Amino acid sequence: MEDNDISVLDWPPQSPDLNSIEHLWHHIKKELAKYPRHAKGVWEIWKRVAEVWNNIDPEVCQNLIESMPRRIQAVMKAKGGHTKY
Repeated sequence: MEDNDISVLDWPPQSPDLNSIEHLWHHIKKELAKYPRHAKGVWEIWKRVAEVWNNIDPEVCQNLIESMPRRIQAVMKAKGGHTKY
């Protein structure tokens, strides 16, 4: 990065607060919990996950994107520690 004159932010590279897919998986888990009964086997789970994934409202993704500046600020303020995210 330095060789190409690219500045990077100083935060933990694996911070779940800054990993949008973790928040998307949380959304999927909440949607899966709405089914009236537990899945009976891996194929039913796979089918449900695919159904929920395919029906994610674009607004959910947009909200995650728009929340990133707040997430970055929170992680910086916490110096890489825990945040509300």
